[in-house]
Amino acid sequence: MRIKEIYALAVEMGISRDPRGEEAVRALLSKERERYEELKEDEKEDYDLEKLTNPYSDTRILYGDPEKEVRRVLVGIDVEVQEVLLADRLAEKGKPVDLIIAHHPEGRALAALYEVMHLQEDVLAYFGVPINVAEGIMASRISEVKRGLMPLNHFRAIDAARLLDLPLMCVHTAADNLVTNYLQRLFDERKPERLSDVVKVLKEIPEYKTAAKQGAGPTIVVGEKDRRAGKIFVDMTGGTSGSPEAYAKLQVAGVGTVVGMHIKEEHRKEAEKNNINVVIAGHMASDSLGMNLFLDELARQGLEIITTSGLIRVARV
Repeated sequence: MRIKEIYALAVEMGISRDPRGEEAVRALLSKERERYEELKEDEKEDYDLEKLTNPYSDTRILYGDPEKEVRRVLVGIDVEVQEVLLADRLAEKGKPVDLIIAHHPEGRALAALYEVMHLQEDVLAYFGVPINVAEGIMASRISEVKRGLMPLNHFRAIDAARLLDLPLMCVHTAADNLVTNYLQRLFDERKPERLSDVVKVLKEIPEYKTAAKQGAGPTIVVGEKDRRAGKIFVDMTGGTSGSPEAYAKLQVAGVGTVVGMHIKEEHRKEAEKNNINVVIAGHMASDSLGMNLFLDELARQGLEIITTSGLIRVARV
């Protein structure tokens, strides 16, 4: 496969499992093209043209020729300078890497992470929060994340990849959509009655079973194991943590349990105050599940996959 084909596959898989629905995402892309065509010529100079076909600002080819043929990939949850150096060292050991794939974004994909958070507005609306309310409570949180990203050294790992001429890309929200879709469908089908049942269902999944053995498995952080789960909301996509105000709105909408990757203390307190149960499935395990569902498609194409940086590889092919 060529790099551009791997990238296109990631985007298409993300769209097909997007919680907003594929038709809605295609409509958003059409609106984006209209906005672009209305820009002045000087405004178009800094415009990210990938936004016309890719709705996920945190999924990008970060360095390398898109036409390059790929046979072996090195994949990790976080790819920093040390992982780039590891790829170079593997070449010295006789296992050259054609492409490094990160889950968490770097470079421009990291700087624009906040843009994908609008996805969370539609997810909240799907679970019964009025869209105007969802947009209102997310607005300040999106601005907060944008400001927080400004001082970061976005291109550190990309500069290392450039110096060693190692192609690099990242697949973030596109992969997070896969794990969200996988788990939401599973819980909707299985309908676990109590929080202990929610944890049990998660531990049947190999990534979470492995994480449990590593001391980072599914954990109930709000609620008790015998409490009834009620309506389950899988909250694992949309860039990063949303607004803590969402818990009060989810309570009104009838959500009983949130299953997430991780949770800040401020969010945990709001969930507790609003009697929303929270089960943290685990960050690395959840990211691994999403990436594995994508990597399986690469494996079907005959690519060799080497994993590092916390990725728990489980092949389903």
